[in-house]
Amino acid sequence: MSTDEPRRAPTEPIELMSDGEADEPESAPAHPRGLRRALTGVGVLALVLALLIGGGVWFLADRYAGNIDRVADVFDDLEEDSRPAAPTPEQPAAEDPVTFLLVGTDTREASDAGVAEGGRSDAIMIARFSGDREHAQLVSIPRDSWVDIPGRGKNKINAAYAFGGPTLLIQTVEQLTGVRIDHYVAIDFQGIIQVTDDLGGVDVVVAEETSNGPYTFPAGVNHLDGDMARWYLGQRYGLEGGDFDRVRRQQQFLEAMFTKLFSSDTFTDPGRLDSALRAVTGAVAIDDTLSNTDLLSLAYSLRGLRPENVESFTAPVLGTGREGAASVVYLDAVTCERMWTYLRSDSLAANAAEFDDEALPDVPR
Repeated sequence: MSTDEPRRAPTEPIELMSDGEADEPESAPAHPRGLRRALTGVGVLALVLALLIGGGVWFLADRYAGNIDRVADVFDDLEEDSRPAAPTPEQPAAEDPVTFLLVGTDTREASDAGVAEGGRSDAIMIARFSGDREHAQLVSIPRDSWVDIPGRGKNKINAAYAFGGPTLLIQTVEQLTGVRIDHYVAIDFQGIIQVTDDLGGVDVVVAEETSNGPYTFPAGVNHLDGDMARWYLGQRYGLEGGDFDRVRRQQQFLEAMFTKLFSSDTFTDPGRLDSALRAVTGAVAIDDTLSNTDLLSLAYSLRGLRPENVESFTAPVLGTGREGAASVVYLDAVTCERMWTYLRSDSLAANAAEFDDEALPDVPR
């Protein structure tokens, strides 16, 4: 695969791990704490990179960073005057904070248009790394959030992708939050599932016994292979919190997967580690403004990131309802604005208690 030729955006960003069920609104606010290990894993990978600095850098850039597809022209059509201002470091010696928009899909086929008609982004998250590179915040925005889409009026936030691909989604998120997006990442969760098999399966804890498709998942620890994980993550009906519970499962699975990926057992098996890292890097696409060198440099700069310094949040929700035939989620504009303000100033972690589950209003089911 060429490391220089940009790739187009994924073709059909559709419902994450869909099991063929109809689209329904989220039914309870989520407060995901997963993906901490996923982000921390970047720091662990950076340590590996540090050990191989020298002759190994070219190999890593080609084999891993070069395995990541590039999404072309994501920021080209954004008018600079209408975008949020770039952040400034809190201290003169610090680097600029870096903010990614992460979009979960379950397809990675490329197309000239960049997104198919009717396509949707399912998981939408803002990941922000502080200037000291030792703190990070991950904020999930519910896919059915009823927001203003530039040039399109009110609609679900995931419709922005269908209307204008990554560029319009970035514009929508920047308008909603006032947070400047530096880079765009598309994650193919079908590809992430492949990592499960490469790792020999992962263990997840099931709160209450549930069944979906050909599998029953008893309460307690379940060892999932790739196919089992697909059905486990795709379940929504039969879960008390509906789609929000499914999001919690996805977060829990990613935490378990990255814990296994960066465990001592995996690191002592070079073949397994290489296969898993190739699967992970093959399951993401990044905008073409972030070169392989920049990507490796960022990974190395995050080597000091620790689990206790990674915080996960969900945009505060008032409730659910209907707009015409659409089932939607209404964000809490006042509480959200506090969250966005903290995020812009890199003080969200210090004020995390304001956004705990207990602090959010109940959402009717």
